[in-house]
Amino acid sequence: MQTVVQQTKAYMGKFGGYYSDWYAGIAADAKDRLFNGHGVCDTSGTWIYHDCGTDTTARQVEDHFLRLGCKGGPGGGNLNAQSKYFYVYRITPQTRE
Repeated sequence: MQTVVQQTKAYMGKFGGYYSDWYAGIAADAKDRLFNGHGVCDTSGTWIYHDCGTDTTARQVEDHFLRLGCKGGPGGGNLNAQSKYFYVYRITPQTRE
């Protein structure tokens, strides 16, 4: 979990802003959720995702970033599929929270 947290914070730090400028979530298919669900641009958007191995770990990482102030909410993901991917993206006028 700590590796994912550190890598994500390092990535976010490259682009600056506040945690509230970012959306954090979990998904079984991070790319689909980012690009189709949230409308993040895959080529020019600011996003990252990680395979956390289990949905439990992904939820722990998500909770960590939500407590820091990222937008989003607990209880996301898909209960029928393993939501083991954690993702964050920088919120823009084109993205959908």
